[in-house]
Amino acid sequence: MGILGDLYQAAVLEHSRRPRNRYRPDRYDLAYPGVNPGCGDEITLYLALDDGRVATVAFEGEGCAISQASASLMTEAVKGRTAREALALAEDFKAMVRGEEPAERLGEARVLRGVSRLHARVKCATLPWVTLEHALAELDAADGGAAPDTG
Repeated sequence: MGILGDLYQAAVLEHSRRPRNRYRPDRYDLAYPGVNPGCGDEITLYLALDDGRVATVAFEGEGCAISQASASLMTEAVKGRTAREALALAEDFKAMVRGEEPAERLGEARVLRGVSRLHARVKCATLPWVTLEHALAELDAADGGAAPDTG
């Protein structure tokens, strides 16, 4: 399999078995659902912004190992970033799984670059990132990004 394939497999297994930030926080600005109807993956993304930065990012849901690992990696990558930086990371991630060279700023999420060779799994991997984009757009549309707590 090679060292990169081994790293990919190990990271997917680790993050799918012990996902980071998989919980429903007590307080959040928005809960946003994401669904991949092709395979049945579902997540709910919880976001809270503080001074324009992602203060809380967590998720709940069910799905394949790739979608759950990607959600875990995404939450780690965007925590503490500005909304603009988080959106840029989502764009970088989507470009990477389309086969482009991964951006350094993706950090550990770069281990999912092998998904670009598994075309049927690209939507699984991008589900959390696309959900993040939609959630941030909704927060931005709601009172200039300062939506009231719904949690």
